[in-house]
Amino acid sequence: MTILVLAVVAVCFQALSHWGKTHAFMVNESESLPNWAFIVESGKAPARGDYVVFAPGHDPLVTKYFGENPPAFAKIALGVAGDVVTRNGRDVLINGHRVASTKPRARLGDVLAVGPTGVIPAGCVYAGSGHKDGFDSRYAAIGFVCRDC
Repeated sequence: MTILVLAVVAVCFQALSHWGKTHAFMVNESESLPNWAFIVESGKAPARGDYVVFAPGHDPLVTKYFGENPPAFAKIALGVAGDVVTRNGRDVLINGHRVASTKPRARLGDVLAVGPTGVIPAGCVYAGSGHKDGFDSRYAAIGFVCRDC
């Protein structure tokens, strides 16, 4: 019986170890996402609606608001490769459906350049949130989020 229990524990530990290499448990510290915590799987292209965690890069606005070594951003893949991003005034649309609005300025008065439009390239997503103040793909400082970033 002891050997059977040890074998089951070993198998469970091995499975958990593999799961830990391909998954991350994230705690949300911002108001831009609806959940306080979520699980993200790495190594696969995100589907529409999946959470995406990425390094926001070193655009001057990112550095000003989040520091030289900004924490990872977590957003939702609102658009995937092949989807079409357009704008109608300040509204951002994906495949004709409104997903966000842009603001002309950040909270400290910095000008916010609008993000890219057009077909989302292969390997990229439009990462966003429903929050009115979300800092995401709607702005050029973030743009499309690509797996090679």
